[in-house]
Amino acid sequence: MMQPQDKIYVAGHNGMVGSAIVRKLRQLGFNNLLLRTSKELDLRNQALVKEFFASEKPDYVFGAAAKVGGILANDQYRAEFLYDNLMIQSNLIHHSHLNGVKKLLFLGSSCIYPKIAPQPIKEEYLLTGLLEPTNEPYAIAKIAGIKMCDAYRSQYGCNFISAMPCNLYGPNDNYDLNTSHVIPALLRKFHEAKVNGSPTVTVWGSGKPLREFMHVDDLADACLFLMERFDEPGFVNVGTGEELSIAKLAGLISRVTGFTGAIEFDSSKPDGTPRKILDTGRIIQMGWRTQISLERGLKTVYGTWSVATTI
Repeated sequence: MMQPQDKIYVAGHNGMVGSAIVRKLRQLGFNNLLLRTSKELDLRNQALVKEFFASEKPDYVFGAAAKVGGILANDQYRAEFLYDNLMIQSNLIHHSHLNGVKKLLFLGSSCIYPKIAPQPIKEEYLLTGLLEPTNEPYAIAKIAGIKMCDAYRSQYGCNFISAMPCNLYGPNDNYDLNTSHVIPALLRKFHEAKVNGSPTVTVWGSGKPLREFMHVDDLADACLFLMERFDEPGFVNVGTGEELSIAKLAGLISRVTGFTGAIEFDSSKPDGTPRKILDTGRIIQMGWRTQISLERGLKTVYGTWSVATTI
């Protein structure tokens, strides 16, 4: 059990996931936090990570640092997504072991699963089929992270655990259309269309793929829950258990942003995996469930972002 005086390192604290974990920790009275920006500590640099862990000696580590992006970014920057993520997670896991970290939580993504998998996707479906080609490098890196945590647990007795969330959205998301995930990309597209009086918004793909979306504050809550309740090899799915098509998501975001024009779908663009919903039975049996509905979450996120944006 983490104690208020414990030194907790949140890797990637400026990102969407890391910042949500920091908010949750502070809300619960954990204020002895180690926080470093990527400029202050390049987690790809083994020498710098070695020096940081040796000098700071964190008790607990949340591994939320990663190079992330949507379909376009994953496909365009394949080498960077593989190299950066392998280096970041390897340095975090290895030096957590060398410096006696009590517990580490490694965070991955639902893209680790085969492109064509039985639905809902159970944890045991990992490595049972081919990956989605567009995000294969990222998925391979995250699979390696899971296996690395298990290997260090097996060989050294490290209490390193892994969690795999579904698609996320929330505060501090990335709204760059070249590198963002689907929800921030659509929020920006529909917002700009409304502001500019555009008659239509074009959405990538056919609109048919089914996806599951979770507010990042729910994930942060799950991360602390798992840090205190889960001590086993393997990993745990974290999701809402609800899915909707990209077409329905676009319609919901159209309403949330107040866009009143038409929605068109560009079927020449890739759809990605046709369906992806996680089986969350394992974490539900432990006693955890999501709290934030998609519509409520989108309204909150859009209200905050649209006020702050200069677009």
